[in-house]
Amino acid sequence: MRAAVLAEYGEPLEIQSVDYPEPEPDQVVVETEACGVCRSDWHAWQGDWGWVGAQAQPGQVLGHEPAGVVSAVGEDVETLAEGDRVTVPFHLADGSCRHCRTGRANVCETVVPLGFTSIAPGAFAEAFPVREADFNCVKLPEDVEFAEMAGLGCRFMTAYHALADRADLRPGDRVAVHGCGGVGLSAIHIASALGAHPIAVDVREDKLERARELGAVDAVNAAEADNPASEVKALADGGADVSIDALGIAETCRNSIGSLGKRGRHVQVGLTTGEEGGEVSLPVDAMTMQEIDFRGSFGMPLVRYEELFRLIAEGTLEPSKIIGERLSLEELPETLAAMDDYGTIGIPVVTDF
Repeated sequence: MRAAVLAEYGEPLEIQSVDYPEPEPDQVVVETEACGVCRSDWHAWQGDWGWVGAQAQPGQVLGHEPAGVVSAVGEDVETLAEGDRVTVPFHLADGSCRHCRTGRANVCETVVPLGFTSIAPGAFAEAFPVREADFNCVKLPEDVEFAEMAGLGCRFMTAYHALADRADLRPGDRVAVHGCGGVGLSAIHIASALGAHPIAVDVREDKLERARELGAVDAVNAAEADNPASEVKALADGGADVSIDALGIAETCRNSIGSLGKRGRHVQVGLTTGEEGGEVSLPVDAMTMQEIDFRGSFGMPLVRYEELFRLIAEGTLEPSKIIGERLSLEELPETLAAMDDYGTIGIPVVTDF
């Protein structure tokens, strides 16, 4: 089968012929119908994240935002059958650790990131295997298309968990979103849909315009502002209640914290690049005196999919609005490279394998 393979860091992904996967007893094989192209794939392509033990190695098939159809079922799998339409979270859990047993599988003790390690080949391929499939595969509603669901495996569900669970979002909250890529635009849409007042921050006017279309009540062009955090504070009547760093560079992290009013909640979603290496200095004295919270957010617990699907069925959330261009596998390497300069808008999705 065909797959997009990381041949060398920073060099174009190679479209290669690789073996079609055979399921282990606990696995299913999913034929890929759609897979989002995420900035996390860009990080893998750059060779980032060795400092957290998640550096993809050359030879890795990338891709971690899939939706597809089960094509083969391992002998121990009980709840899935060939033909089932599924999505898969990027954080494949073991289903048995204390976090999995208490509804927090996103922080599983032995989490395996899809598409970042050889034991979990990714979904930039015609098919991919899923470990502990009974636990990790989420059946899709029949009335949604695969491309709409592709972003649910990472960016859309990550934004939902960050806002609804980690930020304790309340109607009327003023929410600053720093970085309007796929996860940032998802956060803008979700915040607006849940009754908050999102303020978009980015360096590109086209992304800010897309954010306005998705519900941003105000926008700050960080490339033109002398102090983006101060501009957000002025727009938010003294400071945001919630602020999200959806990018993961030192500047956006500090600007996010600086955007908050007293007792504000900062949520860190973006992971850092090689420049930061996982470390960012913060104004801890000011955070202490203003009782500002710093909260990390990683993916979304599997138990939250039911609510997410309900909100989508009701029309409250519309992940299709975040979808950008639809690609063939051959177009993927160029699209990934465009993320060097933040050149994609929304969630690009590979739909032609």
